[in-house]
Amino acid sequence: MKFPQAHTLKQIATIISSEFIGSPDFQVLGMNEIHVVTPGDIVFVDHPKYYDKALESPATVILINKKVDCPEGKALLISDDPFRDFNMLTTYFKPFQKATSIISETSKIGKNTVIQPGAFIGNDVVIGDNCVIHANVSLYDGTVIGNNVTIHSGTVLGADAFYYKNRPEGFDKLISGGRVVVEDHVDLGSLCTIDRGVTGDTTIKSGTKIDNQVHIGHDTVIGKKCLIASQVGIAGCVVLEDEVTLWGQVGVTSGITIGTKAVVSAQSGISKSLEGHKSYFGTPADDFRKKYKEIAAIRQIPEIIEKLKNNE
Repeated sequence: MKFPQAHTLKQIATIISSEFIGSPDFQVLGMNEIHVVTPGDIVFVDHPKYYDKALESPATVILINKKVDCPEGKALLISDDPFRDFNMLTTYFKPFQKATSIISETSKIGKNTVIQPGAFIGNDVVIGDNCVIHANVSLYDGTVIGNNVTIHSGTVLGADAFYYKNRPEGFDKLISGGRVVVEDHVDLGSLCTIDRGVTGDTTIKSGTKIDNQVHIGHDTVIGKKCLIASQVGIAGCVVLEDEVTLWGQVGVTSGITIGTKAVVSAQSGISKSLEGHKSYFGTPADDFRKKYKEIAAIRQIPEIIEKLKNNE
């Protein structure tokens, strides 16, 4: 998430009432999670396990809960609770805006696009040309839809990320300030849920087709011309490269990459990154032929045991 204009380190520190290390005039351009940071961004870290990853990331401002040596060319914001203060910055720069109509006056809708009755179009939504948005679709604030996109009834784009910190008093929610971006020639089935990024974009690239009842988590990127069948669940921060096929009820864990033209059979569970141009099956998902040979071998176990008994 980039700020509307550059801020100084001192200005950011004032917003969250924190100490800082670095020049007061050090430029701050935005804020992002570790996997999408770019120079000028703030990233937060609150566990020693991830200090080095944050300090060595492209981010140039680190919101951290301990004074450490500041790398050259970077700055620190010292906080007793970086998670809380990251939320404070999200709320400051992307405050919630209540809707005042079912189709926001600040939305932009392209030529020949049809919005069916009951659809909700939030603040600052952009929809391209020749789209069909069916009844009871909800497009939350900031969603961007390309040209020639069809979205079927009951689908929700832009709900909050499923991202919580476990505190003694209960779960504390990381506030979402990102977007959902859907490119051209995408079809989305009924009752799909695509969560917005925490600070970046959840992206569905051009030509992808998604069946009914599919969930896509925050900050995930779905490549071009992918096919995703019904009841697939994809966690946050996943990358599907181009022309990946996921058949029904596939489950995908967070933070992994599935390579170009990979095909994953129904009811598989993906727990690690998969190479492209291969077919996969099973839980955990593995090479299709290898997995079926394993199943065939398992089926032979009772026969082998019986033969062993007869030879005693």
